[in-house]
Amino acid sequence: MLDVGCGELGLAAFEPPEQITGADIHDRPAYPGARMVQADATDLPFADGEFDIAYSNSLIEHLEPALRPRFAAELRRTAGRYFVQTPNHFFPVEPHSLVPGLQFLPLPARRRAWRLGVAGDFEDIRLLRAAELQRLFPDAILVRERVGPLTKSLVVAGPANQVGPFRSS
Repeated sequence: MLDVGCGELGLAAFEPPEQITGADIHDRPAYPGARMVQADATDLPFADGEFDIAYSNSLIEHLEPALRPRFAAELRRTAGRYFVQTPNHFFPVEPHSLVPGLQFLPLPARRRAWRLGVAGDFEDIRLLRAAELQRLFPDAILVRERVGPLTKSLVVAGPANQVGPFRSS
């Protein structure tokens, strides 16, 4: 399993570490027993189909919008199946800063908030809408993770004919 944008390999809590390869732009210590590779998510140093599954949790919103298609293509290239999770743009609380409505402000206003320390140092975050995520992964099932009636996160799982019993929403 390939965990792209893994940070400190949070996925290792769920899978045997020797079955996980973590790829992250930052040089981070690997979870004991797991393989760690410093790599750009838009240019992964792995062979076509090297992994059964590619997984990415809350990375895509940190990529420049122009780079997102390359990231999507790299996940599909390196693994037979993929799962990508990202916070929903329309959830009322911006999940990185926990500031309600921050994602709805124009970029200059968000930058001011970040400089003032209101929202940490998350200037690179651009949350996605469901339609944007679906365009990047047209062969996937889109699943909405809900908190009550609100969609908190979006998950794409693909290709749709290979991911099992997910319910599209």
